[in-house]
Amino acid sequence: MNEFAHTDSAENARLLKARRLAAYVWERGVTGAELLNLPMAQRRKLAREADTNPPSSEETWQVVGRLLDEKDAWAARHPEHPAARRTHLDEKILWVKPPVKPWTPGDR
Repeated sequence: MNEFAHTDSAENARLLKARRLAAYVWERGVTGAELLNLPMAQRRKLAREADTNPPSSEETWQVVGRLLDEKDAWAARHPEHPAARRTHLDEKILWVKPPVKPWTPGDR
């Protein structure tokens, strides 16, 4: 059994990784729920794009999701603060596809 996974050092390393990932993902406008709904392969690709080794545990991804939710709430309370501005919103579509509107006979 890997005892390192339950040490303070491991917890600190997970938190640092989660913060790096959350910062990258938040800039792209991806919410915590959207991130956690992505397939694991997509999450790993996202982590590599963030120059971070993909987390090996779901626990770390859950922390990233929580950090994203916290940052969203903070940004909503401080909309004029420079840190509340996302600089890469145009990249969200690379990770989270908008829902496809079903075609109806009246559409042209």
